[in-house]
Amino acid sequence: MADKEIKLEVVTPDKMVLSQTVEYVGCPGVAGEFGVLPNHIPFLSALGIGNLHYKKAGKTFYVFVAGGFAEVGPDRLTVLAEVAEKAEDIDIERARKAEDRARKRLEQQNDNVDFARARVALQRAITRMSAMNAAKSTGTA
Repeated sequence: MADKEIKLEVVTPDKMVLSQTVEYVGCPGVAGEFGVLPNHIPFLSALGIGNLHYKKAGKTFYVFVAGGFAEVGPDRLTVLAEVAEKAEDIDIERARKAEDRARKRLEQQNDNVDFARARVALQRAITRMSAMNAAKSTGTA
């Protein structure tokens, strides 16, 4: 592997979502986004809900991630995510329906609604759609 590249692997409990050699990775850590370049100092970070983005051959690609951990090494970044989807694999209609359901739950005024869970569902749906839109704007979806 060249000194200007890093191996990126994104894995969920179900499958290997992505395995690529890339130039740069931006990850949604729980304390904020962090970037990883080749020869980075090793560390471990918890992941929030957000869009991981990586650069390969001058193009930017997007992966929706929700929860999990990122392990950074000098020549490798391994993302162990609870949920991960490449932008081109996101079903935009499904994400819109999930957003609508979450908004309706948040608008309800009764004690049977788990508002924290509804807020997380809304955030996940909106972030999924933003990954898809970002990928479309860069021509990578």
